[in-house]
Amino acid sequence: MDATNLSRSDRLKSKLKDFGPAFFIIGYVVGTGSVTSMVVSGANYGLSLSWALLLSCFFTYFLLISISKLTIISGETLMFNFKKTFGKPITIFIITALAVSIVSSVIGVMGVVAEVTMEWVSVKTSISFLNGPLISTLFIALLIGLFWTGKHENFIKAMSIMVGFMAVAFLVTSFMVVKESTNSILEFFPKLPLGDNTGLIVAGMVGTTMAGVCLVSRSILVQEQGWNLNDLKKENKDAMSSMALTFFISLAIMVSATGTLYFKNIPVDGATDLMNALGPWAGEFALTLFTLGIIGAGLSSIFPNLLLLPWLLADYSGTPRNMKRPLFKVLVVGIALTGLIVPIVGGKPVWILIASQALSPFIMPLITLFLIILLNKTEVIKTHKASLGMNVALAATFLFNCYMLYVALTGFINLMK
Repeated sequence: MDATNLSRSDRLKSKLKDFGPAFFIIGYVVGTGSVTSMVVSGANYGLSLSWALLLSCFFTYFLLISISKLTIISGETLMFNFKKTFGKPITIFIITALAVSIVSSVIGVMGVVAEVTMEWVSVKTSISFLNGPLISTLFIALLIGLFWTGKHENFIKAMSIMVGFMAVAFLVTSFMVVKESTNSILEFFPKLPLGDNTGLIVAGMVGTTMAGVCLVSRSILVQEQGWNLNDLKKENKDAMSSMALTFFISLAIMVSATGTLYFKNIPVDGATDLMNALGPWAGEFALTLFTLGIIGAGLSSIFPNLLLLPWLLADYSGTPRNMKRPLFKVLVVGIALTGLIVPIVGGKPVWILIASQALSPFIMPLITLFLIILLNKTEVIKTHKASLGMNVALAATFLFNCYMLYVALTGFINLMK
């Protein structure tokens, strides 16, 4: 049918389909991990670490368009290109590192979701038989059931709507913080204290934005989208949209936490402290709104995490991503069950989640370096080698990733002292 004859709703659906990968990036990145790291950053340091958010979004944009271009021209996903060019051992190492990141993320996210939900149950209801392990078991059973039946699309949409309401609440709160605050704008950027968890928080912020797993999955989404060379401009716009929205939503969370927590010297130690970031502006509904948002963000980010390892293995082997294979089903169930670790064993889910995000910088320098090599390799990229400007941008991204590796390593060393 000619585009001019399409109804308004059909044209809207077509536009939304074109930005499918962007919505995946936003939905994956702006989740429980992002909310946690941005709230902790704002509560502890105001907007002093906003530079890390800005640079990570900026450099992630170049990685997104580079990975997309490589996938479109070669016709192969990133992992398959890595195996073909650099060999099986190093590719297996990268997949293993990404698998560790996936599992640690599921552990941390479910810990936060269970703790926040338990707080809501204890405050808003008279239910006494629910506890953290039982709540997390119910959520995990729901996710496994949705995967097993394949009826997850409407559920993910519902979770996305819940996340959207929380994002809007943070945006409104951030505007009110700026408008009603008696502090000067310079006070939003205090000096950083020395000798604490600053390095780990910075690495966690960058890790949740420049998530290795999310970047690798970009090639899968581009391949499934069926984009070709004529769609490069569309792909660039898609990447720009995802990073711009990610930056502004994440910044709004930091601003909200600065106004509601930092200026009032309210610390963030447990998951239930996070909900104070919506502050008095959301009133009594703040707890419910934040809980619904965290549940939506958590479950909508855990579900793709369950699928990503089987996707990576399928890409590595060059086989169809058939999630009905027995091995893939076992992997999905196994990864899902790791979400019970924090509710059963205990620990501080906020810092476990931030630490899990801080693992991503450990693998990003290698991924970036391999990407630079592939984009300049005639056998892979043919006549579409990266331009001088793109090579400079990727070289800067590589240096930034090396610095973040140092920051993450320092943060983990300080954490273990």
